[in-house]
Amino acid sequence: MKRLFTFLAIIATVSLYAQDEEPKAFNVSGSLDVYFRQNITGPNGSEAIAPATAFANLNGFALGMANVVASYEKGKVGAVADLVFGPRGEDATFLSPALRPGGSSNIVNQLYVYWNVSDKVTLTLGNFNTFLGYEVISPVANFNYSTSYMFSYGPFSHTGIKADFAISDDVSAMVGILNNTDATEYNFDNDYTLGGQLGYKGTFLNLLYGKQGGNTEATFQVDLTTGYDVSDTFFLGLNATYADTDGSAFYGAALYPQFKTSEKLTIGLRAEYFGETEGGVGAIGAYDDGDASVIDLTLTGSYEVGNLIIKPELRLDSASEEIFVDNDKDPSKSLASFVIAGIYKF
Repeated sequence: MKRLFTFLAIIATVSLYAQDEEPKAFNVSGSLDVYFRQNITGPNGSEAIAPATAFANLNGFALGMANVVASYEKGKVGAVADLVFGPRGEDATFLSPALRPGGSSNIVNQLYVYWNVSDKVTLTLGNFNTFLGYEVISPVANFNYSTSYMFSYGPFSHTGIKADFAISDDVSAMVGILNNTDATEYNFDNDYTLGGQLGYKGTFLNLLYGKQGGNTEATFQVDLTTGYDVSDTFFLGLNATYADTDGSAFYGAALYPQFKTSEKLTIGLRAEYFGETEGGVGAIGAYDDGDASVIDLTLTGSYEVGNLIIKPELRLDSASEEIFVDNDKDPSKSLASFVIAGIYKF
């Protein structure tokens, strides 16, 4: 009997170990974020203004979003449901209510299935966040809490089918057929856009080409993102983009230097130049035909306490046009503001 118990204990131990070694098929992750925002050189309260960029624009103590991502994989196939709740999530899925008023897709950030055809090829079908740009919707994956002009006026999400190719350890490629940008629920005008990406050692050249929202001419956007660890404590990122639709264009470039001062604290800067022509996309307001531009300097600290990230941020926007107002409510070309955010990831 003693030998039998010993044998059963060994079998149970081996079985538990084997279960621990098996990859988990189901996973839940996500985040939530809240923040406080005040203008330094402009009005606050009901008359508060903010840069014309996405997210983190509300006055005083404000809500970001709750984000829950559920994924399931079995064998070579899997699915992802990424749900968002709150102002940041609503801004990220802004086109869903317009496409189908009263619908519930405004909480869907991503919803897709995928098939790992081989070690080199993956097919994805559904709604997924954009592959263009340096910044993303999730505040966990961004270093700066507020977002850039290039990100805000580029695509947020796509619905369609794409194929990712791992050509080698260093080289990757992607090609996709997509609905109108941010038209996540369905294709409302039966026009399609071609997406493409070529990657080499962490540098990505991204392309988007196709008719958007009934425009007479196709939208063309080319985008470059890269990042390099200069040392163990210093990282330098770069994003540059150009987009043209029916002659109205925007363009920009940004550097993202980040310095890790300790295991818990990192300090980083976003230095962005953004311009538009022929009316652009409205980021710099009304102006005569020609060029207008804005410089965004955002200094951010990122302090981690367990799963909590605290981000204090100073931001200065300086434009070629008087698109802001100062504390006396007079037109101004610049605005300084402050944000402190709390982000919890799980």
